[in-house]
Amino acid sequence: MKAKVDKDQCTGCELCVETCPEVFKMDGDLAVAYASPVPAGIEKSAKQAADDCPATAIIIE
Repeated sequence: MKAKVDKDQCTGCELCVETCPEVFKMDGDLAVAYASPVPAGIEKSAKQAADDCPATAIIIE
């Protein structure tokens, strides 16, 4: 599974970083998915971060 953050939609709330720091980190004011593909065993957490994103900026494929 791959994770991406749409920088045009990201508001920088950091919720994804709090939910799944193994995949997401802040790059300045915006989040980025630095671990893609998502490591084994972290998929559920990455999906939760996408579901919780208030800006719907996270794309999980």
